[in-house]
This record gives sequence, C-alpha cells and structure tokens, in this order.
Amino acid sequence: MTTTNERLHYMDNLRAIIMIIGVFYHAALAYNASWSSIWFSADTVQSLSLELFSDFLHVWRMPIFFVVSGFFTAMLIQRRGMGGMFKNRFLRVFSPFVIFWPLLLVAYYVAFLWAIGNIENKSAILELMAMPGAPEGTISLMHLWFLYYLMIFYVLTWVFRQLPLTKIKNAIVEMNPLLAIMVLPLFLIPGLTLSVIHIRGLLTFTPEIWGILFFGMFFAYGYILFSSSRLLDYFDRSWPILFITALVISAPMLYMFPAISFDPNRIPFEFIQPDWNIRIPLILCIAYVATLMSVVGLVVAKKILNGNNGFMRYMSDASYWIYIVHVPILLMIQFWLLDQEGGAAYKFLFSSFSTLLICLISYVLLVRWSPIGWLLNGKRKPLFSN
Repeated sequence: MTTTNERLHYMDNLRAIIMIIGVFYHAALAYNASWSSIWFSADTVQSLSLELFSDFLHVWRMPIFFVVSGFFTAMLIQRRGMGGMFKNRFLRVFSPFVIFWPLLLVAYYVAFLWAIGNIENKSAILELMAMPGAPEGTISLMHLWFLYYLMIFYVLTWVFRQLPLTKIKNAIVEMNPLLAIMVLPLFLIPGLTLSVIHIRGLLTFTPEIWGILFFGMFFAYGYILFSSSRLLDYFDRSWPILFITALVISAPMLYMFPAISFDPNRIPFEFIQPDWNIRIPLILCIAYVATLMSVVGLVVAKKILNGNNGFMRYMSDASYWIYIVHVPILLMIQFWLLDQEGGAAYKFLFSSFSTLLICLISYVLLVRWSPIGWLLNGKRKPLFSN
C-alpha cells in the first residue's frame, strides 16, 4: 500500500501528460478522414498518420486518466476520510465544472458563429450548421464530460464502500499479475457491448450505462491499485512485451475502425453499430489495448516520471487549466486554417502548439496566482522553488 504521506510525482506527472495530450488528440481529429463529416474543424487536407495516431490514442488516453483518478480517490480517502474526499472533490471537480461549463458553452457558440460568418472553406458540419432548418443540437457536456463522470464515480465509491466487497478486492489484489492482465480486460466487455463501439466522449447529461461500466472499471482498477503496486512491479522489466502486444492487437483494431459510420442527420452525430462479425473482435481488441496501454503507461511513468522536477510540477499545475480551455481556442485556430494553404502535418503542428502556447500564457498571466488557480490546484509555490 502507498504510504499516507508519500508524494507520488509519477501519478501527478502522468495525469498532466494525459491532459496535455488531449490538445494534440483534438487537433488531430481535423485531419482524420473518419471524422471528416462530424468534426467541427475538419479540413480538406487529411493524413493517414494522424488518423492512426488519434484512433490509437483515443482507445487508451481516457482509460489511463480514470485509473489515475481512481488511485487519487483512494489516496484522498485514506488521508482525509470519505468526508474529506468529498470536500476536496467539491472544490477541484464539481466547482470547476459548474463555473466553466456555461462559459465554455458560450465560447463554443462564439467560435461557431465566427466561423460560419467568416470562413469560406467550411467543414461539413459548419456547412450543415449554416443551412436554414439545420438539425437542432442538444445541450452537451462538451469536453468536460470526464468531470461529470468523475462526480458519478465518487458517489459510487461511497456506495460500494458500504457493501461487503473486501473479499473481491483482496482476490483482485492477490491475483497473479500475468493472469490479471489476461482476465481484467474481459470485465470491460459488458460496457463495450452496450456502447457505440468507437469509444467517445459521453456528451449528454443523462448518464450512459456503458460509460459508467467501461470507464468505471478503470476507475475501480486505479482505486484497487492504491492498495497494492504488485501489478506494476511485476511488469517493471517486461513492459515492452505488453507494449508490443498492444501494438500488434491495435493493427486489426485500427483496420476495423473505418467500418464504424455515423448518422449524418443528427447533431450531435450518432455512431451506427457495425455488424457483429466486426463488432465482437473490435470489442476484444479495444478491451485489451486499453488495458495493456494503461499498464504500460503507469509502469513507464513510475520509472521515468517519479522525480520531483520543477518544470513537470509546473506543467502538472497548468494542465488542468489547459485542458479546460483548450478546445474553443483550438477550434478558432483550425477554423482560420481552413482557408490557409498547407499540409496536414503543418496545420496539425501549428494549431496544436499555438493552442498550447496560448493556454500556457493565459495560465501564467491570469490563472496561477489568481482565485481560479487556487480553485483548480490550491495555492502554488514559485516556479523551481525546490
């Protein structure tokens, strides 16, 4: 078990990297042919490399985030008790959601209005939005859906702690790690079977059962991981085998992804399920890739990101703000790029790093030393104070 006062830098740093990677993931969607009919800033220039990058990343990025979140939830309960955990999460999760969700809704709306009125080479969805009598959209959680589901998982944590589940938890902790890595992905199958198969953000305020089952399993894995690092220790030297295995499984998974289609008559667009002869192997591939890459990410982070590095600590503090505000900024930049010359690689890199730079500058000038920064991360010490 992790000791009460131990600072887990690798978990902080991994969470920061996962959030910052979100900028690059969302930027890549504009050049992913599979998303060309549904992504707001989809460009006419596309890239197979960016399509494979974003599809592969999409399968395991948020699962790792929920593992880390489950881990920190268990740590908070150990340090502060259930009441202390809820108090902390009220400040760090519920309050930012309530404050920033309506502001982001306005920011998205302004970005769309500007693009519809000023961009000549509109994406397919912008063209649809601009048409008289366009299908009406629904109120969306946008990219803050993960905060909404974290709040659900905190409540479920309290519920499950009231139940006699100690034997099940101990059985998972004591399971042979090699057996665990083969068995645990199977627990993801119910959620994936209920879902639209291509893992997506859970955008509606009505909780979706598949998302609770799928992402909730990763949250639970992280919660249990706090009790024992046996799984990570076991694969400390053999993680490259897990990584190669994940890449091998990813090949047929990425090949099958184009079989997923969308209903173009609805906003937000809905995925159309593929036939079961594709759906079943795709479910298995996603379950194993998500699990294997989560373990690989945690093991590698523990090996190389566990130092008390001033720069990484600063980026860890900034990452929450970056993730919250990045999408409207990114969309504005990519809307402008729709009318500019250039290849997919150039536009991807320009929009990604421009967005990241703007977010960082705004964090330094407006957030870090302000009540907003205190709300997101608590009061901060000066950079490189250590």
